[in-house]
Amino acid sequence: VQLQASGGGLVQAGGSLRLSCEASGGTFRTFNDDAVAWFRQAPGKEREFVAGISRSGRALSYADSVKGRFTISTRDTAKKTVYLQMNSLKPEDTGVYYCARTARGPQNSNSKRALDYSYWGQGTLVTVSS
Repeated sequence: VQLQASGGGLVQAGGSLRLSCEASGGTFRTFNDDAVAWFRQAPGKEREFVAGISRSGRALSYADSVKGRFTISTRDTAKKTVYLQMNSLKPEDTGVYYCARTARGPQNSNSKRALDYSYWGQGTLVTVSS
């Protein structure tokens, strides 16, 4: 399984970006039963959970720092493409954003631990200037 993340860039504080993550690969593999999450890593810091959508698709999770500003969504129920809409961006949102997927775990919640995700994209850089 390969994950391709895109949509990062340079934006001023208060601006918006939309990240995309598209899954492919895996013979006969479907993606609709995956939990999908976005993580980010700022320079010198550990990778942290940002947002997630559960395996059932019915539960969304957000880090406290992004609640009300970021929205995770899927293009359709197949869940091959997942978006992260980021509004009201702040300089502290700067970092490399990674999408991740797993077919394991509970149906209606998201793990916030990076080690619980099996597949990772290459990351896309988001830089928010003040």
